[in-house]
Amino acid sequence: MVKELARRLDVRLGEKVCGALWSAANPVDLATPQTYMNRSGYSARCLSERNGYAPENILVVYDEVHLPLGRLRLRGRGSPGGHRGMESIIENLRTTAVPRLRLGIAAEGAEQTDGGAGARKGELSDFVLAPFTGGEVETAARMVYRAADCVLSWVDRGVDITMNEYNG
Repeated sequence: MVKELARRLDVRLGEKVCGALWSAANPVDLATPQTYMNRSGYSARCLSERNGYAPENILVVYDEVHLPLGRLRLRGRGSPGGHRGMESIIENLRTTAVPRLRLGIAAEGAEQTDGGAGARKGELSDFVLAPFTGGEVETAARMVYRAADCVLSWVDRGVDITMNEYNG
């Protein structure tokens, strides 16, 4: 999704800052932590301190096994919901008031049965790191495009209006 935003904004994520590939862009700076997911809070805190970002102005985007593939869920604050990367960010920024956009990756119907892994075998990490199957690729691509639209809406119109338009 960050690559899609970089493409749209005609910027390159190349400068390594605070353990993340980072680029100042207009209207939104972009960063992709290069740490392990459960340590991504370091990058968030470092970039926040370096650039003066308030936690409520940092939008964290991540995959979510508890949402069906293709579904978006934007929130302005909340618990990490068991996501280790979000736990790290909340711990490092010392607040739950960090907006987040979750991108659903669960197999159809799996979110109610087994934490989202669906019909795929193996550990959760194997599932999350596995490529999408042929039938899922198009759904995932549409989700990424829509998620980039959602981020730009969040920048322009704020979390409440954007939640109403993109959630569900």
